[in-house]
Amino acid sequence: MPPNTNGRVKEGGVQHVGYIGLGNAGFSMASNLPKAGYTLVVHDADEAKAERAANEWKNTKAAHGQAEAFSDCEVVVTMLPQGKIVREVLFGQNGIAKALKAGTIVVDTSSSSPFDTVALGKELAEYSLQLVDAPITQTYMHATDAGESTLMVGSDSEDAYQKIEPVLRTMASYIFHMGRLGSGHAMKTLNNYIMASSLVALSDSFVTGQQFGLDPQKMIDCLNVGTALLVKDLGITQEFMKHNQFETELPGVIRKYLSDALEQVEPQADHTKMLVGWEKRAGISLRKTEKAQSIPEADFTHRLHGLNRP
Repeated sequence: MPPNTNGRVKEGGVQHVGYIGLGNAGFSMASNLPKAGYTLVVHDADEAKAERAANEWKNTKAAHGQAEAFSDCEVVVTMLPQGKIVREVLFGQNGIAKALKAGTIVVDTSSSSPFDTVALGKELAEYSLQLVDAPITQTYMHATDAGESTLMVGSDSEDAYQKIEPVLRTMASYIFHMGRLGSGHAMKTLNNYIMASSLVALSDSFVTGQQFGLDPQKMIDCLNVGTALLVKDLGITQEFMKHNQFETELPGVIRKYLSDALEQVEPQADHTKMLVGWEKRAGISLRKTEKAQSIPEADFTHRLHGLNRP
């Protein structure tokens, strides 16, 4: 699917958008909506983030915890840690579902269980509201800043998908309509599973490669022409595999190794620190280099074309 970053407000289309969840990815993703001409209402558990957005972006106001602030929105986007929190935001004590007008589309870009998503869709339907799942991945770090993410979409309604597609275009260069509701989150968890498995294999490879006599930096230079890695949400992956009655020990094994590695580093460390766990198990320290070799632009472009070919 070729990139299309048009996504601007169209006459007769969506005008008012709500956005809930202004974390690192959510804040930068949401910032693209007012740039495209949408009127935006924002909310975050950290009120300071919502106030910052309202002060820095045009056509944007903070909800101040008031469900009624979203009453004019045709679309509400959620970007939260997981699906159970999405449900709490919609149906909890201060839930916004009761304030949304019939026909409003909720777009969940969080990392959620596809089964929780299907169940939530049924609950929202009782209020004449529609749910679409559209979790994100990225071709490069911080793609959210420029509205160049990749979205994997699940929707039971083609009309709903067509209505929100211009809104999604403000946040993504690549959009893949994967199928019915829950399909986006199913694809996200499988994407994470593949990437997490690759990351474990990469760590195994570094320590055993050096033991054999390979240079870790040369290994990186070799791998850089064809490997993109990320790890997250393996609990959802295990649930997904179990639901489909497929027996595999790999998600559990990966979670064990990652958990063991996380115990060796500081609580807020990201996945790039996980090699510490492998080094300790192997009894070696990988040789560090001052500067990694840059990937030639032509090779990087080729990678993107390969990853995003139709």
